[in-house]
Amino acid sequence: MPDYEPDGLGADRDEFYEALMNAHEGLTTEESQKLNARLILYFANQIGDLQTLKRLMEKARQG
Repeated sequence: MPDYEPDGLGADRDEFYEALMNAHEGLTTEESQKLNARLILYFANQIGDLQTLKRLMEKARQG
């Protein structure tokens, strides 16, 4: 089991993943990377807590 907090999406997690994949459909690698960067900034602004963001970045880096 991955080391992360339970998701808040519940049953919607698969729908979110599908929407994320659809957002990248048809983009070049560069466009996809730019989309990811914008999404990270939007999500970080929504989370709004630096300590949470740092913890999530460390967990993501660990794989």
